[in-house]
Amino acid sequence: MIITIAEMLINSKILFQELLSELNVDANQAEKEAMIFWVLENQLKLRPIHVMSGKEVEFDRSNFNSIIRRLNKNEPLQYVLGESEFYGRRFIVNPAVLIPRPETEIMIDSVLSFMKDRADEISILDIGTGSGCIGITLSLEVKSSHVSATDISEQALIIAKKNAKQLNASIEFYKRDVLSEFLPKDSLDVIVSNPPYILENEKNTLHENVVNYEPSLALFVPNDDALIFHRALTEHSKRSLKSGGMLMTEINERFGKETLELFQSAGFEAEIVKDLDGKDRFISGIKRTDR
Repeated sequence: MIITIAEMLINSKILFQELLSELNVDANQAEKEAMIFWVLENQLKLRPIHVMSGKEVEFDRSNFNSIIRRLNKNEPLQYVLGESEFYGRRFIVNPAVLIPRPETEIMIDSVLSFMKDRADEISILDIGTGSGCIGITLSLEVKSSHVSATDISEQALIIAKKNAKQLNASIEFYKRDVLSEFLPKDSLDVIVSNPPYILENEKNTLHENVVNYEPSLALFVPNDDALIFHRALTEHSKRSLKSGGMLMTEINERFGKETLELFQSAGFEAEIVKDLDGKDRFISGIKRTDR
C-alpha cells in the first residue's frame, strides 16, 4: 500500500491527546501534559499554541511509539529526547552525564553575585563538569571569564565539549580524578562543583529513574566516607584559589553542618545556602587571606 502525504498528516491537538492517553508514568496530569508538549516541540517544533490550535503536521508514528515505550519504562524524558534545559539554554544529555537540575541554577546566581563588581578577567574551574552546564553557563553569562572544566569520565567530557561547541562557549576541558590528581589550574577566582554526595545506602530514597539511568559515578559516595569529595575539593582549593576566591559546591542535606565545619577548618568563611524548598543544598566559601 502506498502511503500518501495526506495519510501522514494529523491534527496536532489530536496527536497530543493520543500521546497523553498512552503515557503511563508516575506523574500528575499537569506534569504529563508538560512532558508531551516537550516531546512535540523536540520532535516536530510545535509550540503549545500550535497544538492548541490544532495545526496539522506530518509525523512518524513508529518514532512516537518508541518514545512513549521508553517513557513508560521510566527512562528520563531528557535522555529520551537527548536534551535538557538549564538556565534558559538547551544542553545535550545522555546517560553518561547527570541531568541538570533547576536547583543548581542557584549556584549560578550565587557565583554571578560574587563576581558582579569585578572588572578584571575571572578565572573559573568547574570540577566534575558532567554535561558542562555549570561551567558553560558561567562562561556565557560572564564575558570576562576564563573557564576550565574537569571530569573523570571521558564520555562525559565528550558531551560537555559538544555542548560548548553548540552554545559557542570557550572552555578548556581536562580529564582529571579530583581524588588523586592535582587541578589543571592555579590562581583561580572561583571553583564550582556538583560532586557525588549521595550515600550508597540512600539509593532506596531516590526515584527509580535516577538509580536505573543516571550515572552512579556522578551520584554516590561510600557509606563510611560521606565527605570524600568535599574534603578533596577544600584541599585543592586551599592551594589553587586566590585569597578572597570562592569555592561553591552542592552538598548532601544530611551533612550540611559537617560540610560547613570542613570548609571552615580549611580556612574558608563559609555558609550554607538553601534551595527553594528550604533544604541545605550548597556550601559557599570565601578563602581567607590569612591562609
